[in-house]
Amino acid sequence: MLEKFLKQSSFSSYEDMIQNFKLEIPEHYNFAYDVVDGWAKEDPERIALYWTNPEGHEKKISFAKMKEYSDRLSNALTSLGVGRDDVVALILKRRWEYWPSIIACHKIGARALPINHLMKKKDLIYRFNMVECKAVIAVDEKMLIDEIELAKDQCKYLKVKIMVDGEKDGWFNWNKIVDKASPDWKRPFINENSDVMLMYYTSGTTGLPKVVAHNHLYSLAHIITAKLWLNCEDGGLHLTVSDTGWGKAVWGKLYGQWICGSTVFVYDYDRFVADDILNLFAKYKITTFCAPPTIYRFFVKEDLSKYDFSSLHYVCTAGEALHPEVFNVFEKQTGLKIYEGFGQTETVCMLATFPGVEPHPGSMGKPSPSYNVCLVDDDLMPVENGEEGHLVVDLGDVVSDDENCPKYKKFSNFPYGLFESYIYESEFDKDKYKGKYYFTGDMAWRDEDGYYWFVGRSDDVIKTSGYRVGPFEIESVLMEHPAVLECAITGVPDPIRGQVVKATIVLTKDYSPSDELASRLKEYVKGNTAPYKYPRVIEFVKELPKTISGKIRRVDIRENKKENPDE
Repeated sequence: MLEKFLKQSSFSSYEDMIQNFKLEIPEHYNFAYDVVDGWAKEDPERIALYWTNPEGHEKKISFAKMKEYSDRLSNALTSLGVGRDDVVALILKRRWEYWPSIIACHKIGARALPINHLMKKKDLIYRFNMVECKAVIAVDEKMLIDEIELAKDQCKYLKVKIMVDGEKDGWFNWNKIVDKASPDWKRPFINENSDVMLMYYTSGTTGLPKVVAHNHLYSLAHIITAKLWLNCEDGGLHLTVSDTGWGKAVWGKLYGQWICGSTVFVYDYDRFVADDILNLFAKYKITTFCAPPTIYRFFVKEDLSKYDFSSLHYVCTAGEALHPEVFNVFEKQTGLKIYEGFGQTETVCMLATFPGVEPHPGSMGKPSPSYNVCLVDDDLMPVENGEEGHLVVDLGDVVSDDENCPKYKKFSNFPYGLFESYIYESEFDKDKYKGKYYFTGDMAWRDEDGYYWFVGRSDDVIKTSGYRVGPFEIESVLMEHPAVLECAITGVPDPIRGQVVKATIVLTKDYSPSDELASRLKEYVKGNTAPYKYPRVIEFVKELPKTISGKIRRVDIRENKKENPDE
């Protein structure tokens, strides 16, 4: 399958990959027909999905069966009046029904909108109305269904509600409509590559969530993610820890994995237990694995000598920067290096420690092929190695001045997999596209070997006494202290320095808040990084404010400012 879309699929070095990686773009490409149905024709018994849960239930779904499920659901949705360009919200957690549901959306030309299951009435009204959501497919969980019921009267476009397993007035049962529907499905139209197939709301770390829209080429571009970074194998078994409500799910649980020929492994749990995940590797012979740094932080607190990692060939992380201490402990106890990657809801994998690139703990790695990543200053001028700058993608020369021309055709080097604009809220675009650059909103620096190092979100960088201070470096130092479980660095206003550094800290169970401990932590930072970076303000809290996806909301911390910093 992979060879259909790549001229060269194996590379001797990073330089070979950068020079010779080239996607072959079919006309009217559609992942559902070209990949899922393609596998069903070529190798129908190949396992697409291996699903299990803590209760020991298991389900293996072949590509032939995945085609049948998605064809039946396509017919069912069409009979309910859902079709081309309609928005279908998918609130399915880690249920296996998510996969045929999103494939059916692609087949009928609907716009799939995965959403996290923890949303409340207000969240759902905002999300459904902004995109004119016509249908929702949801798990049968009382809290979620109740919130949808509370929101429905204010969701004026919502017409169709489908529930997995459960029964309720006004709702269709997923299994019943699929069983009843015909398995014979005919492609109703030929899509354009530029058609929107998938939408996500951003995580909202810096403000209200925005709508990211991806066209059909987004799924194809995830070859970069799965083949080049995650190292997914033909015939392998890949596990990415992610709820399907977030963009990371299609990074690691769908598109690139199936193109590469890997089976997607799904562990459908509600409560995270490190021991449960660690036992999966040997039990199911998982070959490749990816999880956010938080998961690895829990892993290294376990006695890893009790577990068998022999089936694992490659492990990766993304979602936030990985603290070097976690990398070092995990490698020492397992022999496995963690390969870091960086990207956004708006992109596929942009930077990573690719095969052939030696991991430098804490580094984002090197640029992906197809993404001309660089660093610029506030005046859009390139910065030198060692200097901090805005992390951007150079889109190349303008080849069309037509305002109506889509961005991916307007620039000579627009990478596949990069979104074109936020839809419904176009004013947000001005901060993302400036001149010939796409701005990630992150600050970074590049070393002499070409590795990129995360500094922080542009809004999170602190300017104190003429210095620019990125939060990640200070957080990395604090995380090495045994008293610190979690921390977040922000800036607070200061009449003399402009801003001073503040640390908001969650302590480990063996420590209690005190002025003495705060002083010790300040001295610890002074002794391990440049003295001007130490936190003059320290606040101890029981927990950090986070988005539903687990990312720290520094904007909330800044709004709850603690004054009277040290002189």
